[in-house]
Formats: sequence, C-alpha cells, structure tokens
Amino acid sequence: MTMQDPVADLLTRIRNAQAARHAQVTMASSKLKVAICEVLRNEGYLGGFSVEAGAKPSLTIELQYPDGAPAIEELKRVSRPGLRVYKPSKDLPRVRGGLGVAIVSTANGLLTDRAARRAGVGGEVLCTVF
Repeated sequence: MTMQDPVADLLTRIRNAQAARHAQVTMASSKLKVAICEVLRNEGYLGGFSVEAGAKPSLTIELQYPDGAPAIEELKRVSRPGLRVYKPSKDLPRVRGGLGVAIVSTANGLLTDRAARRAGVGGEVLCTVF
C-alpha cells in the first residue's frame, strides 16, 4: 500500500515519538522530509537528523527535551492533498503571534514564514510548529 501523504506521516511520527519520550525516530527518507527536518533543526526544534543511504534510504531524527518537556509543543499539518493552502507573502500565517513558525514551500525552497515574508515570496503552507 502506498503512502498518500508523506509529510503528515513525518509529523505524526514526530508527535508519537515525543509522546512516548523516545530519543529518536526512524522512517523512510525523501528530499522533502529532509528539507523539513533542516528547517526544524535550524529553528531549534530538533537535535539533529541523519540520512542513511542505501536501496531504501532512512531518515533518523533526534528529538529534544529541554527541561524534561518536548521541544515541539504543537505540530499541525496545514496544506494537505485534499485541500492545498497557498498564500502570498503578506498573508502568511503568524503562529502564536510569531512565537512559533510556519513552514512554507516556496520557489526558493522550504522557508519559515518569517524568511518567506522577508524574501517577499509566498507559497504552500505545509505545517505550523510551536
């Protein structure tokens, strides 16, 4: 059976691993998943990640628990296969008044909402993180 929404699968695996207090989570890798993990790591939500090459590459994500609580409090999918959400740069969402980030797929690659607004580009709002 094929996976219909790999981004939702990535987000769900991260949420489930944090709920179970796992130190890391492993899944099938893709360029989009790696790009999302890169943004999350740069924003300080993940400890790191690694991609193991092979016939079927795997992505291992290291989760963070500062002060004993998960670094990611809320992780929501916005745009989905059944309802894509595209926004121009001026209408990109501000997550909890700018405390969180929205990950946006733009012509310049995956960016946070702040970086996309600064660059003046809009795109598909993939998810929000707080």
